[in-house]
Order: sequence, then C-alpha cells, then structure tokens
Amino acid sequence: MSQRLPVYFIPHGGGPWPFIEFPRDAEGKAPWDDLRAFLQDLDAEIGHRPKAVLVVSGHWEKEPVPTVSTAAKPGMLFDYYNFPPHTYELSYPAPGSPDLAARARALLAEAGIDSAEDDKRGFDHGVFIPFMLVYPDADVPITMISLKNTLDVESHVAIGKALAPLRDEDVLIIASGMSYHNMKMFRQAEPSHVKQAIRFDDWLTEAVAAPASDQRETVLSTWDKNPDALACHVPDHDHLVPLFVASGAAGSDAGRQVFRGEFLGKPYSAYRFG
Repeated sequence: MSQRLPVYFIPHGGGPWPFIEFPRDAEGKAPWDDLRAFLQDLDAEIGHRPKAVLVVSGHWEKEPVPTVSTAAKPGMLFDYYNFPPHTYELSYPAPGSPDLAARARALLAEAGIDSAEDDKRGFDHGVFIPFMLVYPDADVPITMISLKNTLDVESHVAIGKALAPLRDEDVLIIASGMSYHNMKMFRQAEPSHVKQAIRFDDWLTEAVAAPASDQRETVLSTWDKNPDALACHVPDHDHLVPLFVASGAAGSDAGRQVFRGEFLGKPYSAYRFG
C-alpha cells in the first residue's frame, strides 16, 4: 500500500435503525434514508478496499485503558434495548484481525500508552450496524478498540496519534459515534434546541477543518465550554470522543464534512481527514 488511507468519523445512527420501518414524509422519505445512502456509498468514496479496519466505537467506553479486541471471530453484542425481536437476531460474521490487534497494541506501547486486550467482546451496534451497510458481505476484517473511561480530549487525541502509522499499512481507521447525541431530546423538535444543535454542528465542522493538528486539538479541547455542545450530548459525551481519536490519527490532515443528516431538524455529521 503506497497511498495513505483517510480517517473517518461516521454517525452510526440510533439503535438498529436500518432494520426498522419508520414513517415516511410527504416526499416518501424516512428519517435515516440519507445516512443509509452515505454508508452504502462509503466503500466507493474511499476507492480502495483496505486489508482491515480499526474501529473506535462510542459504545465501548468504560475501560480504564484503551482495550483492543483480539477475537478472530467476534460475536454479536446487542447493546440496544426495547427494539423488535428480529433486531436481536442480526448477524455480521466479519472476521477479526488478531494481527492488527497486536500491531495496535505495539504502537500504543511505543507511544508510552498502556493498553489491554479482550478476546471475548463481540461487535457492538456502533460497529455492526454501520458496517452492515459499508461492507455488507462482511468480507473485511474488523478490529475494535475502546475509549478510555476518562472520555477526555488529550488522551484520546494521543491514542489516535499513536495509531496513525496504521494508515500507511493499508488499515482504515473509522471512529464511530454521533456528533449529536442527546437521548432526551432526540425525538423532539423543540425550536430553541434545534438551533443549539445547528450551531454546535457548525462549530464542530469548523473545528475539524483546522489546518494544523495542534490547532484542531486546542479548539476541540474547549468543546465542554460550549453551551450548545453540552446541550447536544446528554447524559454524556461518549459518542463525541471517537472524533478526538480520529483527529489525533489525522495528524496534519485537515478534516472536512462529507455528510450532514438531520433527525427532526437536528443535524449530525460525518467527517473525513485526508
């Protein structure tokens, strides 16, 4: 592989949304149709099928150190609740990559970052839901890496920086989360909150486009001083943290918004670095 692969932050949507029937509007459009199209087109946008994918999921957030999945055949982790029975019978038999897991841990160690491994964890829905659309044939190995339970900017940017060499080794780094994740307000369209969500999405899009990695990190580190940001991530910001890892892995590559969807007026975005 002679060309460096990009890094993505992608939205994985709400629960098992591709497998649920939603009401359609007067134009025949359902709430998640745009996200479905974006994810289905992602393979073509990248233009290269990687040898493996390293996924940072906002649904693996309680580990004290970054923890890497080492299972050769990961199972399924249905970490959503109160959905139809058929959504608990989904299968995504993509292989894991123990070799990639070992390489990721070695890179973290070189950077002085403690890590751990987990050979039991299955694909959570921050992984299997989007990848059932990105690689529907489950033919690309996927290794997962957790967040740290600190959920801070600095250490997660450092994790991304440590993992950045994988981009030159034919590994696609995907951060899976949601730029908007207020579970209380998600299904409401209260006008003042919609305005907050729009302002935060605009702020975040400008932040990831910073031309230098240190400048981007400085701006992102102020996210919790932004009242719009705090309103968009309730009760916690675990779905935003994968973006910090992506920003670190991006290095000097500026980010750009490659997708912006809406749910009841509230935007959520995907970003590409490189």
